[in-house]
Amino acid sequence: MIITKTPFRMSFFGGGTDMESFFREYGGAVLSTTFDKYCYVTVRHLPRFFDWSTHLTYSSQEYVTDVEQIKHPAIRNAMKMLDMHEIRLLYEADLPARSGLGTSSSFAVGMLNAFYALKGKYADKKKLADEAIYLERVMCDEAGGWQDQIAAAYGGMNRIEFNKDGTYNVKPIIIHPDRKKLLNDNLLMFFTGFTRFSSEMQEANKAGYSEKIKQLRDMYALVDEAEKVLEEKHSDIDDFGRLLDKTWRLKRQTGGAITTDSIDAIYEKGIEAGALGGKLLGAGGGGFIVFYVQPDKRASVMEAMKEFLYVPFRFEDGGTQVIHYTPESYEPLED
Repeated sequence: MIITKTPFRMSFFGGGTDMESFFREYGGAVLSTTFDKYCYVTVRHLPRFFDWSTHLTYSSQEYVTDVEQIKHPAIRNAMKMLDMHEIRLLYEADLPARSGLGTSSSFAVGMLNAFYALKGKYADKKKLADEAIYLERVMCDEAGGWQDQIAAAYGGMNRIEFNKDGTYNVKPIIIHPDRKKLLNDNLLMFFTGFTRFSSEMQEANKAGYSEKIKQLRDMYALVDEAEKVLEEKHSDIDDFGRLLDKTWRLKRQTGGAITTDSIDAIYEKGIEAGALGGKLLGAGGGGFIVFYVQPDKRASVMEAMKEFLYVPFRFEDGGTQVIHYTPESYEPLED
C-alpha cells in the first residue's frame, strides 16, 4: 500500500502568464506558495476476489473491469500512461475541489507519485511535475497553465519562471524566517462557497485573448516587484498587500469569468474593513479568497467576513511526499 500527501498551492502573482500560449511568446512567471492543506492518495493492488478489477473512490465510486471504462479522465489516462492495472485508489482532501487552490493538479501529482511508488520506482519532483502537466494538458486536453503541477510537486514559496522555449525554472524565494512568518500572519483566507472547474474558467476566459495581453504583461512585471518586497529586508512588507490589490484589479480585466458581482462585493467588503489587498485564488469564478491584513485591522476584517468560512493555514515546504510505503508482491495477469 502507498499513501502520498500533496499540498495545495496559493498563487499570488503572475497567474495567467503560465499559459503556454502566453509564455512561449512573452515569457512568464508566477510567485506562489504551498501551504499545510493536502490531498491524500492511497493506492494498492486490488485482490482478485471481486467481479471488478479496479475500484476508485473520490467524489464518486467506480467499479470497473477495464481501464477504458473509467469515467474520471485523469485517473483513466494516468493508468494508461503508467500501465497500471488491478488497483484500488482512494482520494481524500483537507479542502474541497474546484475551489481555486490547484486541487486537480495536486491530485494528479500525488496520484503519479503513488503509482510510481507502487511500481517500486522513484520519480523526482521535476518528473512528477512534467508528467502531471502532460497528463492534464495533453492527455486530458484540459485548458490551463503549468504552475499548479509544478507548485504541488516542488512545494515551498517559489518564483516559477516560464521560458519561451517551453522550459521552466523553480527559484525558491529567499526570505528571513521572521519576515516569512509575518507575511503568513498577515494573510487571511476565506471560502466564498462557490466552486467551479478551473478548466471551464480558462476556456471562458479565452475570449478576447489578444486584448488581455497588456494586462498579462503588467501582471508578469508585478512578480519582480513582489519578489523584491519579500527578499529585501528593508522593504515594507505591507507593500506585498498593496501589490496584491494591484494584481487583482489587473486580473479582473483578463476574463469575464474571473469575477462576479458577488465576488466583487466580497472583495470590496474586505478592503473597506481595512485589508490592504487580496485576490481570488485560481482561475476565477469562486472558491477561496485571500486578504493581506495588518494586525490592527485583523478584527475588523474578520468581522466583515464572518458569514464566510475562515481557513487558517501555514506555509509548507515539502511538496508531494510518499508518507506510507508498504511494498507488495504483484504479478500481472497473463494476456
